[in-house]
Formats: sequence, structure tokens, C-alpha cells
Amino acid sequence: MTRIRERNLDDKVVTIIVEVLDGWNGRLTWEALIEAVEKREGLRYTRQTLHRHERIRLAFTVRKRALSGQSAESRAVASPELQVALERIARLEAENQRLAAENNALLEQFARWAYNAQTRNLTEDFLNHPLPAVDRQRSKPLHAVAKRTAASKNRR
Repeated sequence: MTRIRERNLDDKVVTIIVEVLDGWNGRLTWEALIEAVEKREGLRYTRQTLHRHERIRLAFTVRKRALSGQSAESRAVASPELQVALERIARLEAENQRLAAENNALLEQFARWAYNAQTRNLTEDFLNHPLPAVDRQRSKPLHAVAKRTAASKNRR
């Protein structure tokens, strides 16, 4: 049986997967995450595809670590409103842990970049130089450029 390849993971799908992880309760495995994403988005990715994305891998690790510290049984609450509030608090705490881990990873990356820039004698002014402006004008079609190039070669 040939499987149809899913579309590439874009920022929107990565954000959705990370949100699924933030609200995760129970045993967390890659296969369970794959099934949850398939139910929610209708897209089935492999473990390797999900693991390749830093944000997903980091969110998975942080959530797995947080879940391992919790007791296996969840508290039974008499009030459904209180249960909803507790679930929201748990989800927000998980998101907070994930964002803190992402922030630390970005700070480490920045420290690496600063060190590498310093070893190559790149100044802060050079690094803060603005990006070149993007020319938004319509480009000439490639076939017109190719015809002109071929015509100029024939004249020689």
C-alpha cells in the first residue's frame, strides 16, 4: 500500500502541534501524538518528521518531563466549572514551561552567535546593519532573458 505524502510542516501546523502538547494529559508517546494530530488536523506525520522540528521536539520533551512528575490519577472535582478551570491552569502552566525552555534555547543560540561573531572580528555595527531592500517590481520572464542572450550570441 502506497501512502500519500503529507504536506510539509509549516509554522501554523507546528504551532497547532505544540498547542496539542501543551494541553496533553495522560501517557505521552510519539505514536499517541501522531494520532492526536491526525484527529485534530487530518494530517498524519511520522515520528521522524515531528522530531526534526526543534519546537516540537522541545515541547514534547518538556511536556513528557512535566507529566512524569505528576501522579497517574487525576483529581476528581465535584464542580465541572472548577474542573475546566484546573485544566486551563494546567495547560497554561505547560505552555509557560515550554516557552521558558524555548527562550533558554534561543538565549543559548544567541550566545553561540555572539561568540562566533567575535572570533571572526564582526562588529556589533556590522551585525546590526539593515537588510537590503527587496525589489518588489515584476521580474522579466526567464524565457525573454534566454532569447535575448541567445540572440546576442548569434550576432557575434
